[in-house]
Amino acid sequence: MTNKPLALAPEQWQRLASAHQAYTDTVSPYYDETLRRVAQRACASGDIGKADIGALLMWKRLRADTPWAAELMALADADVRRATAAATTAARDTTLSRSTAAQAGRAALTSLPGFHTGDALASAVLTAAAPDRMAVYDRRAHSALHALGITLSHAPGRYSRYSRYIETIDQLLADAPGPIRNWSARDLDTALYWLNTTHRNAQRT
Repeated sequence: MTNKPLALAPEQWQRLASAHQAYTDTVSPYYDETLRRVAQRACASGDIGKADIGALLMWKRLRADTPWAAELMALADADVRRATAAATTAARDTTLSRSTAAQAGRAALTSLPGFHTGDALASAVLTAAAPDRMAVYDRRAHSALHALGITLSHAPGRYSRYSRYIETIDQLLADAPGPIRNWSARDLDTALYWLNTTHRNAQRT
């Protein structure tokens, strides 16, 4: 993995800045209450249990009527917390680069049902565990990167897609003009999410 900055044109940075402002203006300031509450509890306990994973599932608006959800519920909460504690420790480890911490945190979650593949819920758990370091992944943010001319591979390999996503965010922030350079990773993921939303709406008109 490299640390080479990703170059965006000035108008692309402006699109991101406008998307972030539009997200802030449009989305209820209370929407992220669930994420913040889970993060507060994770900060105190150092892990995330089944009840808070359920809260994040609702926050991400993901389906729970799936076999993996039943399998997760059948596990002891202590076993779930053991896996999320390892993920939390990795995500918070400032001796690691953010992308390496994301890789280690994502790997620690793979033993849990629902976390073998896909990064949407796993990224929410890792963001709640380390809100100052991690970012939320979803297909909309992925599509927004593509719209900006940035390729994020789905291919398996030594590094997870989530760690590649976090590396991409790091590279963008490293090359960003001020004040975007001072954004958190979470700020950038919300801008990407909203950029894709407006891009899809424009395509429909």
